[in-house]
Amino acid sequence: MDALRLDRYVIDTLMADLVGHDRKPSAYLVYLAVAAAERPAALGYGELAERTGLSRRACQQAVAHLRRRGLIEAARQSANDAAVYRALTPWVRPKPPPSTSLP
Repeated sequence: MDALRLDRYVIDTLMADLVGHDRKPSAYLVYLAVAAAERPAALGYGELAERTGLSRRACQQAVAHLRRRGLIEAARQSANDAAVYRALTPWVRPKPPPSTSLP
């Protein structure tokens, strides 16, 4: 069995933010589905609906909300292709490069 590793922020903060504050529990479920998918995740709305138990329309609205919030990226090769999704973690700051001191 493969284990899914989630940043503590996803449970402690993002869930309350999307479900409680934004009142978009569907967006939280879609975020989890994208985060759990193989990277990069080429998923159609039908497959997202199957994975989350939501309707296709709810998945479309959730994806739009997550994109507006900067929580997922979506790219398509053409209009007929499934979008390739990537879960983003804007709360994680990149580590600064090690400083090099000259002697």
